Amino acid sequence: MEGLNRAYAAASPQELLAWAVAQKIQFGLASSFGAEDVVLADMLARVKPNGTVLMLDTLRLHTETYGVVDATRARYPQLDLRVYYPDMAALDSFVSTQGYNAFYQSMDNRKACCGVRKVEPLARALAGLDAWVTGMRRDQGTTRTDIAHFEIDDVHGGMLKLNPLAAWSSDQVWEYIRANDVPYNPLHDVGFPSIGCAPCTRAVAPGEDPRAGRWWWELDPDAKECGIHIGYDAAGNAVVQRISKA
Repeated sequence: MEGLNRAYAAASPQELLAWAVAQKIQFGLASSFGAEDVVLADMLARVKPNGTVLMLDTLRLHTETYGVVDATRARYPQLDLRVYYPDMAALDSFVSTQGYNAFYQSMDNRKACCGVRKVEPLARALAGLDAWVTGMRRDQGTTRTDIAHFEIDDVHGGMLKLNPLAAWSSDQVWEYIRANDVPYNPLHDVGFPSIGCAPCTRAVAPGEDPRAGRWWWELDPDAKECGIHIGYDAAGNAVVQRISKA
């Protein structure tokens, strides 16, 4: 990956997506339908109109999130939007033993909930693909400052992980949205820079870390991840970060 990262250090997100298409890589855009993800959906629709978008419906998303999903379907009808839900048996077991709001009780419970609702469904979503695309940016928080455009994701079998917006700023994201009239989540207009499940996301104050509203009751800023990017297993057990850039 080192050579690719050097060669494409100054590449635009569109050029990075076009590279993946030209290489005939089977990839999916993992989308939570936040600002970065709708930008990438618009770009993907331009370089590969029938490109694959992967949505993880945790069953606890904001109403506004479902609204932007519908708006995206209407705007880009050729995109192949695939929706993945939690395994119902695993979810029933978790809720019946831990409760609906167990994530407020401990970080272990929160990671376990994320494991059932997001980590395991993502593993199913990525099965059979060569790569996945994310909307991660380096300035989104302390857990993301070192991400590269091209990474090897050992958590998911050594597949390619492409982060086209890694070097972009929030301003660039919003300039693109406005310039291209991209449908976006209205929660962004009321102080939600990062949007996850409804019970686990709040608005942030001006100047706060963009991810401060995620799991805000947890005090460790380095733990502001659900696990799909840093390697919590589906049972919620934290494992070492296994995303490499080599």
